[in-house]
Amino acid sequence: MKFCQIWNGYGPAEATIGTTHHLIDVFSDGRNVSIGILFANYKYLIIDDFSQCVVVSQDGELCVGGVGVFAGYLGRDDLTTRALIMIDGEIFYRTGDLVRIDNNGLLYYQGRKDYKIKLHGQRIELGEIERCLLNTSISACVVIKWNDDHLIAYVQSSDVDVEQLRHHCQCHLPPYMIPSIFVVLEKLPLNANGKVDRKLLPPPSSYFSNPSQRNHTNNLQIQKPHDEIQITLHTLWCDMFPQKQISIDTNIFTIGGHSLLLTQLFHQYQTTFHLESKSLSISDLFQYPTIIHHAQFIRQAMNLEKHFEDYWSPLHLIQAPTSFSQERIFLDEQIRFSSKSNNVIYAIPLLFRVSSVKNDVSITRLHHALQFVIEKHSILRTALHIDTNGIIIQHCLNVNINNDDIKSYGFSVINLHDEKDRNIDKTITEIINNCNLFDLTKGCVIHCHILRQYHPNDNLSFKNDDLLTKDDFILFNIHHSAFDGVSTLIFLRDFSLAYETDCSLSLDDDALQYIDYSVYEHQMNMTLSSDFWYSQVQAYNLECQLSLPTDRQRSSNDPRSGFASVAQISFDDQISRAFLNYASAYKVTPFQLGLATFYAFLFKLTHGQNDLCITCLNANRYKSELENMSKIIENEN
Repeated sequence: MKFCQIWNGYGPAEATIGTTHHLIDVFSDGRNVSIGILFANYKYLIIDDFSQCVVVSQDGELCVGGVGVFAGYLGRDDLTTRALIMIDGEIFYRTGDLVRIDNNGLLYYQGRKDYKIKLHGQRIELGEIERCLLNTSISACVVIKWNDDHLIAYVQSSDVDVEQLRHHCQCHLPPYMIPSIFVVLEKLPLNANGKVDRKLLPPPSSYFSNPSQRNHTNNLQIQKPHDEIQITLHTLWCDMFPQKQISIDTNIFTIGGHSLLLTQLFHQYQTTFHLESKSLSISDLFQYPTIIHHAQFIRQAMNLEKHFEDYWSPLHLIQAPTSFSQERIFLDEQIRFSSKSNNVIYAIPLLFRVSSVKNDVSITRLHHALQFVIEKHSILRTALHIDTNGIIIQHCLNVNINNDDIKSYGFSVINLHDEKDRNIDKTITEIINNCNLFDLTKGCVIHCHILRQYHPNDNLSFKNDDLLTKDDFILFNIHHSAFDGVSTLIFLRDFSLAYETDCSLSLDDDALQYIDYSVYEHQMNMTLSSDFWYSQVQAYNLECQLSLPTDRQRSSNDPRSGFASVAQISFDDQISRAFLNYASAYKVTPFQLGLATFYAFLFKLTHGQNDLCITCLNANRYKSELENMSKIIENEN
C-alpha cells in the first residue's frame, strides 16, 4: 500500500459513467476534493440560470459533451428534450450538478441544482447547509424544503444534541439558512442505489404538532411569562402560530417559525413598544430566538430610547456656548497653529470638474445657490470668539449678502488666461493652502472658487459669458469647525437643489440648527456613556507597544506622535461583491465588517496579541433630527 494511488472519479450514467478524474493528494486536498479534469474526447461547459458561461470560482451547472454522451431516454422524449441541449452545433448533457472551476482548471462538485431553492425571497443551496452540519459529530444528513416555509434537517446520529446543531448553524450560516426542525434518526432511509430515499423520510408535520418528538428538553416543562414585556410577547407569539401556550424558552424555529415570520415579529415589536429601527437589532432576534431573550433586547432598547426620548426642537438662538468639538478645534487652532500659515490643516476641499456642456452651468446661479445654502445652514455663517468670562461663544451672523456682487466674500472667479496660469494642479494647491481663506472670528468658514480656463478657439469672453465650459473647475473650501465627512452629502444635496430650482425653495425656520445641538449637548447627562467607555479601556495598558512590523527600528522611549497615515486598499469586483453580500447576509454594516476584518488582520500581525484597542470616528447622528444637519457631531470610539 506504500505506493497506492487514490483517484476520485465523477460521471453520470448519461455520459457513460466516467467523465472526469483526479489523483488525490492526501496531504493537501483535505475535505474539499476536486473531481478533476475531463477524460479524453470529452468537453464541458459550466452555465448559469440564463445559459451563459460562468467565470472562474462561480457556481454553475455542468454540461458534458463528447463521444460518451447518450442518445436519449428510451421512449421518454420529454425527458430527453430537457436533458440534452444543442450549443454551437454540438450536443451537451445537462447533468444537473453544480460545479465551479478554479484557476488551475480543476472542477469542484458543489451539489445538485435540484437542491438550489428559493425561500422567502432568498436563494439557498441546500448542500451548503448539509456541508455545514457534516462538520459536526453526525455521520449523514439531508436538508429539504417543506411546505414552502421551512427548512427541515434530517440527521443520522445515535447521540447528538439538537441545540448544539442549531448553535453550530447559527455560528456558520445566515439566519435564513438555519433549519426550523432537526429530525434525528438512527439511520436515514436509503433506496436500492444506496442514496437517501427522500420519499421515506418521516413527514415534518408530525414534529410541529408533537413537541416531544423534537428532542428539546427545554420544552418539556413550560415556563410561563412573568413580567409585562414577556406577557405581551407571549400574546404576539400565540396569535402568530396559533397556540394557547408557548414556553418563554421555546426556540421560535422549533414551533414553525422561519425568517419571514421573525421579520414580521420584529416590525410588530417596533410598533407595539414604539421602538426606533436603530435601537432594536433583528440579528439579535435571530441569534437568540426565544421570548425570554427577545424581552431582554426590547427592555434594553426601551431603556436606551428613554435615555434620549426627548425630541430636540429648534431654539431659534443666534448666540450660545460652542459645542465640545467646536471648542476643541478653535483652541487647537489658536494654540498649536497660532501662525496663520498652518491653519489650513482644518481645510476640507471639495473639487468638481465640469465634464460636459450639454447642460449650461451658470456662474450666477452657482453663486445664488451657495448663498442659499449658507442661509439655510447657520453654521456656515457662525463666528467664534472668547467672551469676558473665558467662555468660547458661537454667534450666528445675519444674512445680508448682495447676490449681484460676484466678488463678495465666499465666492471668487479665477480666469486662467495663459499657459502659466493654466497649471491647474498648482493653482488648486495654492488655493487649498491659502491661510487667508478662513477667519473663525468673522464667521468666514466657506469659500467657493470658480476656475475658468481660456479657450482661444472658442472666442470666449470672461467678462460677458456667465457659463462654464468643459474642464472648468468648481472648488469648495470649508473649515472643519463647520463641516465633516457626513456633511458632504447634505451640502451637495442642498446645493444641487438650490441650483436646479434657482433658490425658489422656501427655508424651514423650524429646522434644527447646529447651535441648537450645542445647547442640547451641554444638557446631556454623559455619566452612563463615560462609565461605559471607562470600563472598556480601564484595563488596557496604554504604555504597551504592539509588536507590529515597522518600516524602521523604534526606540522603546519614543513618544507617540499623534500623527497617523492613510493607507488605501482597493478590492476587485469579485471581492467587493462577496464583501457586501456577506455583510447583507449577516445583517451588519460594511463599516462593522471592515472593522472586524481589520481586527483579524492586526491579530495575525501581532502573533496572538489578545488586547487591541482601535480608535475610530463616529458621525454620531444618533437622532433623526440630526440626520440633515451640516456640521461636525463626531465622537471618537
